Amino acid sequence: MRRREFIGLIGGVAAWPLAAQAQQPSGKVWRVAWLSPVFADTLVNKEIMEAFLSEMRELGYVEGKNLIVDSRFGEGHIERLPLLTSELIALHADVIVALATPAIAAAQRATSTIPIVMAPATDPIGSGFVKSLAHPGGNISGVANMYGDAIGKSVELLHTILPAAKRIAVLMSSNPTHPQQYALVRAATKALDLMVHCDHGRNACRSPASL
Repeated sequence: MRRREFIGLIGGVAAWPLAAQAQQPSGKVWRVAWLSPVFADTLVNKEIMEAFLSEMRELGYVEGKNLIVDSRFGEGHIERLPLLTSELIALHADVIVALATPAIAAAQRATSTIPIVMAPATDPIGSGFVKSLAHPGGNISGVANMYGDAIGKSVELLHTILPAAKRIAVLMSSNPTHPQQYALVRAATKALDLMVHCDHGRNACRSPASL
């Protein structure tokens, strides 16, 4: 799926809670809270926002007319997300679009009533965001990127391309899903008799079972 199609899907999911409230008051202006752990001025983020607003327009929600998008960006500092989430909630958001697992987790801790759209989550069930993919339950829905399913295959592909390589380096951040993903990398490298080195602090590079 291309990036624009993927963001279009997010736009559709974000519109569900708005439509579900039905009986829209005449002149109602809907507020979407946009929470992201990255920087606002990156090319990728600008493309994502453009595609999102385009899809929302097609669904009848036009910024400056019946839609306000309040955005907050962590700029790489995940620890800032709880405060940013509180700021967005104080603006009376109708729905929160949370990009990536750290933002989804911050939104989940902040509210159990405002609809939250995962955009996307890596492991929504393991992270405790939803009960199941078929029946999310609670106030969180959205999309999953399923990276976990592809990690082992990625290691196998790398080994096929570079069969002489015996050591694989893994770069990680404080994203709470990275230890689980690192565990999958370790399992795949062990099966191929490869060594793996992780760099981002002692705790971040330990598998969930050892934490």
